[in-house]
Amino acid sequence: MSKKKEELAQQEEIQQQISRIHLPRGAQCFGILEQRLGGSRMHIRCFDGKKRVCRIPGRLKRRLWVRAGDLVIVEPWEFSGDKRGDVVYKYSRAQLEFLKRKGYLKQMDEFEEF
Repeated sequence: MSKKKEELAQQEEIQQQISRIHLPRGAQCFGILEQRLGGSRMHIRCFDGKKRVCRIPGRLKRRLWVRAGDLVIVEPWEFSGDKRGDVVYKYSRAQLEFLKRKGYLKQMDEFEEF
């Protein structure tokens, strides 16, 4: 019986993650982290066709841990926005699968990682 309760709790947690899913707003776009550079900076290939050197803002440094291949939301800077940006949000695996099923990530077919 305890295994059933654990499975139900795990499924409920996944559903809560999916129900609170973030989508890009305004100038924000999806991106895939290609390489970490150190000092909270990284190379990200954005879905708008640009490669940006992005950083994690100070307010999120301790809470947001990313690895190569993660799907993130990137907010380009107002100044030199084609080359730089901030990482605003990171998606979990369950959220990634949900976005694929709903058709938000049709451009992801171009990327080899997924």
